[in-house]
Order: sequence, then structure tokens, then C-alpha cells
Amino acid sequence: MKISIYTAVLGAAMTLVACSGPSGKNENNETTSTVKAAPRDRSGALELTQQQMKNVGIEVGPITLKNLDAVIKASGQLAVPPQNKADVSLLSGGMISHINVLEGQEVHKGQVLATVNNQELIKIEQDYLAAKNNFTYVAAEYDRQNQLQAAGAGTGRSYQSATATYKAEQARLHAFESQLRQLGVSPEKISSGSIVSSFPLLSPITGTVGKIAANTGAYVQPGTSVMEVVDNSKIHCDLIVFEKDLMAVKMGQKVDFQLTNQQNMVITGRINGINKSFENESKGVVVHAEIDNRQHQNLIPGMYVTALISTGAKMTPALPADAVVRTAGRQFIFLMTGQNGDRYTFKKVEVGTGVSELGYVAIQPITELSPGTKAVTKGAFYLESKLSGSDEED
Repeated sequence: MKISIYTAVLGAAMTLVACSGPSGKNENNETTSTVKAAPRDRSGALELTQQQMKNVGIEVGPITLKNLDAVIKASGQLAVPPQNKADVSLLSGGMISHINVLEGQEVHKGQVLATVNNQELIKIEQDYLAAKNNFTYVAAEYDRQNQLQAAGAGTGRSYQSATATYKAEQARLHAFESQLRQLGVSPEKISSGSIVSSFPLLSPITGTVGKIAANTGAYVQPGTSVMEVVDNSKIHCDLIVFEKDLMAVKMGQKVDFQLTNQQNMVITGRINGINKSFENESKGVVVHAEIDNRQHQNLIPGMYVTALISTGAKMTPALPADAVVRTAGRQFIFLMTGQNGDRYTFKKVEVGTGVSELGYVAIQPITELSPGTKAVTKGAFYLESKLSGSDEED
């Protein structure tokens, strides 16, 4: 009897141990799974108490309408008008015997830039002298026939022939003189017996010597550009304005230029020309703006610029400049999305920005905001720092 009771108790104990082992393991697993932290909200939301906001100086206010200048953003390049840029080329081919200037040198109109040898010039001078001598004889015969005609002793046919010959030789002589002057050779000097085999290459405008495309001793064909001269005093800007903004651009509007590769230096100007045709590649219209360069900045054609064209003041949503934080080339503001007692929630949203004036910056929300929306007007940098710190901890 005792043996059977002991056996029953032992069996019950073994059964209890067998049942309790697996169940205890399951409980431990369930406990481990419940201590995992919930994933953090990465939507850009933050929650602060009223005391926290007071401690760091965070202020909240509505997005108000301000009377700010509306602007159109455009990009382009600096350029000079065609009349302020000249290619120095040859009317008659020849070999360059001497170059008198260097690239970047300032020159004035009519200055000798180079000297060109041309053997054909000698023949032109010979033809000029022959035409001049022949014209002397023709002019004398014309005067004689003119006197006879006045006295009634000559014939009309002889007078007409002398007149026609006189005018033809006079035109021929003037043509040779014009040809010599275009080559930079004085006809009066040739008439005195000074035959030359070279002619000077003169600067057509006052400006700065650009790239020199020929060397001493090189033979240059007629019409070939030897060098260029650029007058940067009339430099202007060619901006590309797209069709959606074109109607707002008018003559005389103020433009603020920012030189992209010159430490963002800012200069001003005004619109002085609007093209009437679209560019094929960009599908935009070229707008010309004169530059106010009273400080004589070293502006060079080809420099890239970013411009803001002021199209007039208008009421636009705006916030204080401290309300906008910039990170990774984008702009953000913090909106107040809710209040529960003394706890406030904020959400970071991306916006576009416009003109800055009187401490305010125009904002252009990417998504539409509901009326009466409030935003952080001061202390946005603290919220951005807190949000960035939370992401780093994660």
C-alpha cells in the first residue's frame, strides 16, 4: 500500500516537471518580445512642453501676409553688345611681320596692333600712281573742252567725251585711294614717292585685346580674324526667362545679379531689352539687362549669374527670417499641429522661399496649408537641432 502511494506521488511530480518546463520557456520568450521599443516617428514631428518652449525662447505665430516685392528667378551669362566686340581681320592676305600687343592689353581705336607684309600692295600703289598721272592729263583736257564750250568754239561731241572720261578716271582714282586707306596706307604718302610693302593692322574700337590667333611670320588669308578686341564698359547680362514668367517681365524693372563663381558677389541692373522669339533649346526668351558697375568690378563676358527680377510689390505669405531653417540645400519651417494642455506638437515641412525684405522672407508651401495655421516664428533652429539629434541617436 505504501509502495503504490509513493509511486503515484512520484509520477505526479514527474508529470508536473514535464509540463512546467516548456511553459516556462514560452513565458520567457513572450516577455522578451514585449520589451522591444516601438519604432520612432520619423515624419518630422516633435513635442515640447510650454516650459521647454519658454526656456529656449520658442515663439509661435500665424503666417501673415506681407507687402513684399515679387521676384522672378532667372539665370544667364554676362555678354557685350555686338558693337562693343570686334574681330580684327585682314582685307588683303599677307604675312604678319610684327605683333605690337599682348592679350589683355588695353588699346584705343586706331592703334596699330600688328604689321602685315603684302607684295600685292606694291601693285596697288603702282596702279594708283598711274591712275593719278592719267587723271592729271584727263582733267586738263576736260578743262580745255569746258573753256571751248563756254566760248562756243568747241563741239558738243568732244565736250561730252571729255566729260565722260574725266568722271570715269576720277572714280577710278577715288577707288584706289579708298582701297589704300582701308589698308591703312596714306595716298598722300604714296603720291610723294614713298612706296611701302606693308600695311598696319589697326584696332577698330577701344577696348582690351582678347585671344590672338596668329603668330609672327604666319601667312593670314583675307577675312581671317587675327585677334579680337572687347570693350567691357558696356557689359550686360543675357537672362533666360521662361514662358510662365514672361508676362510679368517689363522694361526698366530692377534686377539683382549674383555672380555664381565670384563668392556670390551681388550687383544691380535694370531690364533694357526683351527678345520676341523663343530659344530653341531652352524654350525661354532672352531678356537683356544693363549692369550698374559703378564700382568697376572685374566683369568678364561669359560669367554665369543668377538673377532676381523685381516685378512689383504684392501681398504674399511671409515669416520672419529666423523661422526658416536650411539643410541639404532645402528650406523648412515648423508648423504647430496640436496642443494638449501645456504640451505642443510641431511638424517640419518643406517650403520654397522668395524675396527677403525688412527681416521677413516670402514662403511658398509645397503643400497647401489650412487657414489659421501657426508656425514657429523664433527658435526654429533649436527644433531642427533637436530633431537632428534624435535621428542620430536612432
